[in-house]
Order: sequence, then C-alpha cells, then structure tokens
Amino acid sequence: MDAKMIFSSTFFPFSKSSSKKFPHKALIGVGCNVGNCVRRYKKLFLYLQSYPKVEVIASSILYKNPPFGYLEQDDFINSVMIIETSFSAKELLYFLLHTEKKFKRKRSFKNAPRTLDLDIILYDDVRYSDRKLSLPHPHFKERDSVLLPLAYL
Repeated sequence: MDAKMIFSSTFFPFSKSSSKKFPHKALIGVGCNVGNCVRRYKKLFLYLQSYPKVEVIASSILYKNPPFGYLEQDDFINSVMIIETSFSAKELLYFLLHTEKKFKRKRSFKNAPRTLDLDIILYDDVRYSDRKLSLPHPHFKERDSVLLPLAYL
C-alpha cells in the first residue's frame, strides 16, 4: 500500500436511515495501527451495533496515512462513524475508553502505537471542556485523518 490511500472494507463505508431511537448523535473518530486493523474495525462495528445504547448510522471509507507526533511507528488506518446513543457525552467517553480496553489498547506514552483509538469528535451541538473531555474535539479541523473520511459520509 502507498503511504496515503483510501479504500473500503466490510461495513466501511456504511449508511442507514436514522431510527430516532436515541436522543443524541455523535461523530466518532476511529484509528488503529497495530495488528489487523481492517478486521478489528469489522469487529468494532459489530460490537457497537450489538450494544443496547448505541446505533451506528454511518461509517466512512478507510484512510491509510502516516502517523503524527511519534513518527517511529506504522501507518494508521482511520475512519469516522456517526452513532446515535442514549449515553450522555461523559458516559459515551467512558464507554469508548472501555471499548478501547476491550480491544487491547495500551497507553504506554503520548501518540504511541495503538490497537484502537476512539475519539468523540462531535456530540450533538455541545461545546464543553474539562480535564478529560473537550467538545468539539480540539484540532479535528486540522487532521486529514478525520476530514478526509468525513468528506465521504
């Protein structure tokens, strides 16, 4: 594969009509650069779809791109997903952190390689910031890893 490329896989891209079952909508950034990321994304999609408080409404293409921050690591595969949920923003954050752990994420240092990275990019029209959560996600408008997949939704 080239350093940067877009491609598709099972469930990426995906789109369906909103069921309006849940009151909140969120844009989630998804990243991976350890192991079989494409297979992990398929498992993530199925895991999220099976969770009673989450419904996946759309997912983008996959985007392979070089790392930033810590450069001595493999390229990333990134995507974005739109979900509807009954979780509050903070509850969603904790659910996503738990999901990362379920998928064997280790936090050894800033910008370290990862099996799965899940970020809340947008949550409804909420603007919020504290030590653990900033909405919208800071700097997302400067990241091709979010903007390019988002352009395909």
